[in-house]
Formats: sequence, C-alpha cells, structure tokens
Amino acid sequence: MAKQILNKDVSNVVDESLTGYLLAYRKYYKKIGEYNAFMYKGHREGKVALVVGGGSGHEPLFTGFCGAGLADAVACGNVCASPNPELIKMTAQAVDQGKGVLFVYGNYAGDNLNFDMAEEMCRAEGMKTAHVREWDDFASAPIERITDRRGIAGDVYTIKIAGAACDAGLSLEEVLRITEKARDNTSSIGVAISPGTLPGNEKPTFEIDDDEMEFGMGLHGEPGIERTKMMPCSDMVDRMYNELKQEMNLKSGEEIAVLINGLGSTPLIELNLVYFELYKRMHKDGIQVYDAEVKNYCTCMEMGGFSITFLRMDDELKPYYDAPCYSPFYAKGSANVTVAEDDSEEELEFDENDVEPAKIVRSKEGVLTELNAEDTRNMLLYIADKVIAQKPYLTEVDSAIGDGDHGIGMAGGMQKAKKKLLKMAGEENAYQLFETAGQAMLMSMGGASGVIFGSLYLSGAQGMEPKAVLCADDLAKMERKSLAAIQERGGAQVGDKTMVDALAPAVEAMEAGSGKGLLKMLKDAEAAAKQGVENTKNYVAKFGRAKSLLERAIGHQDAGATSVYFIIQGMREFVEGEISE
Repeated sequence: MAKQILNKDVSNVVDESLTGYLLAYRKYYKKIGEYNAFMYKGHREGKVALVVGGGSGHEPLFTGFCGAGLADAVACGNVCASPNPELIKMTAQAVDQGKGVLFVYGNYAGDNLNFDMAEEMCRAEGMKTAHVREWDDFASAPIERITDRRGIAGDVYTIKIAGAACDAGLSLEEVLRITEKARDNTSSIGVAISPGTLPGNEKPTFEIDDDEMEFGMGLHGEPGIERTKMMPCSDMVDRMYNELKQEMNLKSGEEIAVLINGLGSTPLIELNLVYFELYKRMHKDGIQVYDAEVKNYCTCMEMGGFSITFLRMDDELKPYYDAPCYSPFYAKGSANVTVAEDDSEEELEFDENDVEPAKIVRSKEGVLTELNAEDTRNMLLYIADKVIAQKPYLTEVDSAIGDGDHGIGMAGGMQKAKKKLLKMAGEENAYQLFETAGQAMLMSMGGASGVIFGSLYLSGAQGMEPKAVLCADDLAKMERKSLAAIQERGGAQVGDKTMVDALAPAVEAMEAGSGKGLLKMLKDAEAAAKQGVENTKNYVAKFGRAKSLLERAIGHQDAGATSVYFIIQGMREFVEGEISE
C-alpha cells in the first residue's frame, strides 16, 4: 500500500484539502456558501460564465483552472466522484451574469447525470445553460462511439479556450461552438506504470506488477489497450505518438499544441524526457509545434505514468489559446489578475460530516404490520447505520471492477441522510421522511450513485398524498415509482449489471406479495434482491467504469445491487424486530 499524508479520519479529506487551498489563495478566490465550490473574485461581469468541475483527487484539475481568463467557478465532488446537482447549481448561480452558463466536465456517468440534473434545475429558475463533455481519451472507445470516450488531460485545453471565449464577450451559442471545436480537435492517450490509492481505501485503484505497464489506462484504473512489460521511454513514446498521429490523421505541416501530463508521481525529469523523445518524432514528420507544456495537470493521487495530448490548431482557435490567463497553477501571457484584500468575514469553516449515533426505537415488540411515521424514521436510521457499517465490504466489492469508491459514497450519503432524519422526530408524514433522506443523499453523494440512490428514496415519495401510516401496498407502489424514475434517468435494464438487477426483482416481489402482509412481502423482496445480486456475477457491465472490462467483469457482483440488497434487508430486519447491533 502506498504511503499517503492523511489524517486518521479521511472522511473529511476533500473538505479539509479544499479549505487549505482556499486559505492559501484566498486573495483570488471566494468559497460559495457551505459548498465545496468556489469562484474567482475578479471574474468579469456581463459575460457568459464558465463553470467547471468533477471529482476531487485529480488536482490541479479542476481547482487549478479557475481564475483570470479561465473558469469563473469550480464545483468539487468527493474523491473520484462527481459533485451533486445542488452544489453545481449553486456554483452556477454564484457567477451567472444573465448571459448564460457553460459547464465543462469529463465524460463520466456520474458527472453526466449530476450536471444534467443541475442544468434542469438551473433552467427551471430561468438560467440559460449549455455544456461540453470532454472525451479526448481515444483509447477508451472507438471513433464510432466517441460519446463513450473518457475525458482526461484534454480538459486543460478545452477549459483554456472556453474561458477565453467567455471573456471575449461571445454569446452562449458562440462560446459553445468554439469550445466544442476545441474539444473535438483534442486527443489524448496515457500509459500507467503504477496505481493510485483513494483516501480511506487499503487497496490501490488497480493492480499491476512492477515490471508491467498499460497503454491507454484511464485515470481511475479503467483498462486500456494493452498491458505489456516495461519498456524504455523511447519505445513508449513511439507507440503513443503513432497512435495519436493515426487517430488525428496528422499530416506534415499541421500545427498542434502539445501537453505532457504527469499522472501524479512521475517526476519532471522523466516527463521532460518524454517530450524530448516526442519532439524528435514530430520534427522528423514535419509536425509543427505551436506550443508545448510539461507538468502535472490531471492526476490520480500518486499514480505513476503520463499522458500525451494534442490540440490541432487553426487561425480561429489560436487567439483564444493565446489569450492571457492566470491561476496559481496555470498561466499564459500577462493577465489582468484581480487580487482582493483579505476579508475576515470570509473565514472558512470545516464541514463536519459526523453525526451522533442513532438510538433505534420501534413502536411495539414483535412483527410490525404497518409503519407509522416514527417507525419509518427509525427504520431509515437503522438502514443508514447498516449501510455505513458495510462500507469496507462495499469498497471491496467495488474495487474488483470499479474504482473502489462506492462504499465511501454510500456511507457518506447515508451519514447525511441520518443527520437530517435525527432532526425529524415528530414528523407526521411518512413519505416526507423518505423524501428528506433521498434529498440528502442526492445532494451529498455525487457520482452516479448520488442520483440513483437518492432517487431510490426520493422519487417514490415525491408527489404522494401525505400519510401517517404506511402499509405493504404503499411501500410496493413507492418502490415501483422509484424504479421507474431510476430507469428513466439512467437507462439501465435488468442484465446491465447495475443496482436495477436487484431492485427490479425486489419490486416485482413486493407487488406480488403486498397482499400477504408487510413482513412476508419484505422477505420475498429480500430474497429476490439477493438473487439479483448473485445474477450480476453473470453479466457484462453496460454502465459505469466496469463497462470497459467487458467479459473480465463476469464473476464479480455489482456494488450498487449489493447496496440495494442491504437496504431491503434492513427494512425486513426492522419490521421483523431482528435488529442487528
């Protein structure tokens, strides 16, 4: 396990790290409310606003690309997980000048879901929005599936040109066009030689032998083109250059900007050697280098390796590329940087996630035949504690075919839900308790899990007539609504190796058994969910980071389906009175 400089409690690592960053550079930045988001104090008024964001752990992306001529604000998610919709919306509102807001982010399932929902929320309040998803990593999907490609270091060029286009006073439509043009003329490929390790995880994001390397591996450990034995730098660069040249159909005389990006632990002496080898090949082929930069721009903790990014230049893009910009981590030319005086009223506070332990109380001993509002609250508290306790196991399951953050995300979301529920003693509407818990998860978890598992509670309860007591049929109807909303939002079906594989059969069992009493219904649903989890071992993943594994994902269960099983099992245990300590 790699050594890391962390506090004993890593649950607040993003909050504390971001606070440290903002304390260090507070003359440039202002935190947005209590959110993990901030804005550049000197952002120009009367223009399209640029908001960027994504998971933390890739620094200096995205925090280091906010400033003069760059992004106006940044929305920061948890480690390797997207920011939640409320955080994104509040970030956009803080910098909206009435001309529209452009969002730029990486093309990952969680980011797409959360930014899409945030745009819906912004538009509902009258804001004009547009988005550009970065998909420069051509190793992650063929050209005919370009919209499935991941975003990596190409974000740097896209953000740079988008920021300049916004500052030029262009309309939202023109800013969008220019930014998409930059994105579509950018290609990247990476090579990994050692893994990163997420804070709080004992295992690295992937495993690779000391004498191995992998071409095309993603930032989170997603599989690449080929795993081979280690080779000299010249051979690595030769292959990557030829792949880039073929992908972009580069010809002698064309001009490109070049970005050599370290993935976290590769020193500059090695990165500079990469550029030396690359330049020799470009010069021989007559490829003209308009500009080149060598540094860490888009990382994954202490991952070893590098990526090469090419941006094809033309007369339209050059002025935006050359426009001055400044942040503490990225600068060009001479920018008019606004440095504000220290403002004591902006003193930053740490967001403590910890909540007091829940004392679980049931309305009577034995089996419950219905759930009053207070029973509902205690049941949801019990489920939250149960899922939090399963964090290590969920992390282990997710690490097998994902990036290992599912346990962290579920525990964090349940912790937020628990904090809200503890304050709701006396609530008389049982549906409101589900809705509040779901809203807390949705707005705190980030990643795809935040939208999906938040909807598990939220969507089924929204719009229901208030009820003080829930029976078996009420729960069955609520979960059917939730399933429909989840499938509409994410598009997953049974067999796609997602949480739907456990939830759909559980809902069918609930509907079939709702007339047999609350406990029998939940027992049937628990059994169906358990079988659904087992079935996921036979499937190839269609969503999330596991989809890149193809047949290699077979034999591993889905973490999201596992969480669904624990939630339904918790409902059954509470109703039956078999509450585990």
